[in-house]
Amino acid sequence: MKIAHIQKAEQGYIATFERSLKHPMQQVWSFLTDNEKLQRWFPELSVDELIEGGIIRFDMGDGSFEEMTILELKPLSVLEYTWDKDRVRFELSGAADGCKLVLVEKLARITDHTPRDLAGWHVCLNVIAALLDDKVVESRKEEWEKWYVQYREAVSTL
Repeated sequence: MKIAHIQKAEQGYIATFERSLKHPMQQVWSFLTDNEKLQRWFPELSVDELIEGGIIRFDMGDGSFEEMTILELKPLSVLEYTWDKDRVRFELSGAADGCKLVLVEKLARITDHTPRDLAGWHVCLNVIAALLDDKVVESRKEEWEKWYVQYREAVSTL
């Protein structure tokens, strides 16, 4: 599996992850929007209100929450929200044998933390695919460490 495509944009950078999944769009969409399923691949996230202008919360683990605003919502197709100074956008489209999931992260700037986040998204998408296939990712940490090295190298060339 390849790493995300990362490129310089007019304002900042864009990282694009693509996954072909052998599951219907409705099933994949539920992993992005249903809190019970969301918890299985990103336990810190929860959807407060699934509408444009609604809030997705990130549990900081210390009793506080970051609130991220839903910028665009097209059921079964697009979910975009703020992520600190960045934006995260999930896009689903149909395919003959399931659907295509694209995650686009619009980065305001590259920081020392960027490769950590990109590796995290990479692993999260792998976990979604595994869950859909009724498989288990044995060690997210080991997976993350493997991808982190590649993302650190990719970001260093930008």
